Amino acid sequence: MSPDSAASSSSSAARLSSNAFKIHNVCRLLTRRSHGFYTKDAGVAHRKNMGILRKLVCQKSTKFKNVWTTHSTSPIAYEHGRIYFDNYRCCVSSIAREPRILYQLPACSKSEKIEDALLLECPLEETLPSPPDYKSSLAVLTAHNWLLRLSANTGEILEKIYLPPYCKFSVTVLPQAGIQQSVLFFLAVFRVLPLKFIGMLEINKKIFGNNVTDVAFSHGMLIVMSSVGLVRLYSFQSISEQFTEQKFDLGCKCNWNGKVGIVGKYPFGLPCNIKITDTPPLLFEVSSLENSFQIGGYPWHYIITPNKKKHKGVFHICALKDNVLAKNGIQDMKCCSLEPDWIYFHPDTSGRIIHVGPNLIKILKLKETENNKYQQEIAEDFVIVANRQNNMNNSVTVTASGRVVKKRFNVLDDDPEQETFKIVDYEDELDLLSVVAVTQTGADGKAHLDLHCNEHGILLKSIPLAESWDVTYNHEVYFDRDIVLHIEQKPNRIFICYLYQMVCDKDLYNMNLNPTNI
Repeated sequence: MSPDSAASSSSSAARLSSNAFKIHNVCRLLTRRSHGFYTKDAGVAHRKNMGILRKLVCQKSTKFKNVWTTHSTSPIAYEHGRIYFDNYRCCVSSIAREPRILYQLPACSKSEKIEDALLLECPLEETLPSPPDYKSSLAVLTAHNWLLRLSANTGEILEKIYLPPYCKFSVTVLPQAGIQQSVLFFLAVFRVLPLKFIGMLEINKKIFGNNVTDVAFSHGMLIVMSSVGLVRLYSFQSISEQFTEQKFDLGCKCNWNGKVGIVGKYPFGLPCNIKITDTPPLLFEVSSLENSFQIGGYPWHYIITPNKKKHKGVFHICALKDNVLAKNGIQDMKCCSLEPDWIYFHPDTSGRIIHVGPNLIKILKLKETENNKYQQEIAEDFVIVANRQNNMNNSVTVTASGRVVKKRFNVLDDDPEQETFKIVDYEDELDLLSVVAVTQTGADGKAHLDLHCNEHGILLKSIPLAESWDVTYNHEVYFDRDIVLHIEQKPNRIFICYLYQMVCDKDLYNMNLNPTNI
């Protein structure tokens, strides 16, 4: 339901020109900005501002201080400078020097409880009907089947749609069976900002097979997954054009299957106006263990795990156009660990791949092979290695005769007493990789957030987290511009939120005013 975002890239000549005249001194950048430079292009001004912020974040004198800690008995969520409590009914801004409540929705009954939410934002180049539509909003689903679009800053209800009462919804997939046993899922599809009803369809096992276990919708594709590991992709546009019986607008009067009502209003809801009567044309099909499947890179490639349990932890990178395995396209870290390694396409649109293991992070890239320009090969761009000692341990025993006996054994790759990578993320505005590494010493664990140059992998900054880290708890860590947010889930549904903000070391403040020190 989130709007498609467009990513633009400049030419190599433009990048060369930009790098040739790049200014590395923060004071000079601020001076040029005060004289009116960069004012003709908001994008240039924003990039310059983010460049300044990156330099300030990464300089040695900058510290991150825990300025706020709070507890909750319900899950805590974070999105773009906003912390959500009480099932999205309370929103707190993390940007202000002291966190403040943006809005607090009134208390409600269990039937009105918000069960799922999705942040909606739109690229500025998109043309929308009205200026307010450009502002961030939150699509939420309530327990009694209302889809609401709320202002992300005030909580005001911008749009309100009643969904059909005969199935249970979420904002991505509808995971509850309908009235008929052959119907596995219902999907209600909308365009957003503002909400526009495209259609509602059912996923029927008579059409898609008895072994369907899950469905998803992404980038205009209907993705159907089965219990035997098959992943099938269909064009939703083709399905809509071929099987839509009648188009409806929200708020219009509707006569559907003998029932008359207003589309999106209580008690009518939405008509199931897309009736798939035959198997749609198949775009793509692949077999993968646990339905793991990702598309990305340039040219397009996909990542799967061969559909056998013995291949768990082995990843194949193949060309989308002909299913040919890339040269060096089998990635296997051979980890000996309790938690598996994971792999995904880099979110920076560079087409690279991030492969994360307990003690190793590989940034991989696609490039043409020397002898065949039509085949791609996988090469290492750079590697980040955990700071740990040799993973060989020696056990020393002294016999009764005084003879010393040494036994060598291997510890696990994710042994808690060794530094282990837990979270890897990308801060797109500062172009930094953020890596959370944890070491368990005795009963307590210590974590630090490392910031690496996204282009070369160089370590630029390490931020220690003051609170202890229990590796048996669930953790989320967000690095967003000048804040770090750590959400921890303890037993008995106790959630703790730790907020860190960027501060400058007062002892070094005067020294850093000197332009030569920046």
